[in-house]
Amino acid sequence: MQLGASELAFVLLLSGVFSTLFASPLLAFDLGQSTRCVTIPNQMKVCKDVGYSEMRLPNFLGHSNLEGEVVPRSEDWRPLLQTGCHPQAQAFLCSIIAPVCLDTFIQPCHSLCVAVRDSCAPVLACQGHPWPEALNCDRFPAEEDMCLTPLSKFSHFMKDLPKAVCQNCPSVEVAPATKTVMSALCHHDFAVTAKLHRLRHPTREPEFQVEGRVEFIRQGPLLPYDTQHLLRDWLLINLSCASALVRPGRSQLYVLTGSVQPDGNIALVRLFPWHKKDAGIALATRKWKHHRC
Repeated sequence: MQLGASELAFVLLLSGVFSTLFASPLLAFDLGQSTRCVTIPNQMKVCKDVGYSEMRLPNFLGHSNLEGEVVPRSEDWRPLLQTGCHPQAQAFLCSIIAPVCLDTFIQPCHSLCVAVRDSCAPVLACQGHPWPEALNCDRFPAEEDMCLTPLSKFSHFMKDLPKAVCQNCPSVEVAPATKTVMSALCHHDFAVTAKLHRLRHPTREPEFQVEGRVEFIRQGPLLPYDTQHLLRDWLLINLSCASALVRPGRSQLYVLTGSVQPDGNIALVRLFPWHKKDAGIALATRKWKHHRC
């Protein structure tokens, strides 16, 4: 029997560093053992808005101590979920670390695990982490059993949107000449201005945001309603590149140029930090309105 999202309302995306989980061995979970239902606590923000309010303990990783294990380890997933690597990533992860409290155990299907792994494992690799052995897809049931299935409508939706992926860090050119900026505008699919901001968090990984509106110089195939989130996803996936672009607690305005690959993935190619004294960038953006490459 397949269990879709309509039965569990299970697919809201949430914001989201793996730590001890990467080193944890695969824990056997006995479906016949005694379990208890508890309310998902407010401090377990990764799964608080997943679509149900009670979870089973022990969970499918064998964790039974809510305050000592489950809640603190759930925070390890936040950076991955923040990247938006898959629309059902939260549903998949929460079905394991905070399984819904029903009359029967509901695990993710093998096919859902594969779908999330194929989209999210490259993001983890970009950040220097392997896909955790504890999430080996072979441990999850086939779709003939009662389990949480992938939703086909999301796979079609994802194909239609440009996607941020792991890439080599783009070149950053300070105080460029007008000719240099004009060349980048002509040779790349899109160019935008965006203010990148890095929050200061003393106890966890840096978090990046795109402040205010993204302004198009050359829109190309980018979608106006999606570009701000797209750039934020790029920053969160390419953390080492992003960390070199903006200092903690600071904001920096950039002209970002790049290309969209045939598979829909975007690649940022040349970045120009735009300071007040950069007359070359200001002149290039004015000339571009009437320029022919």
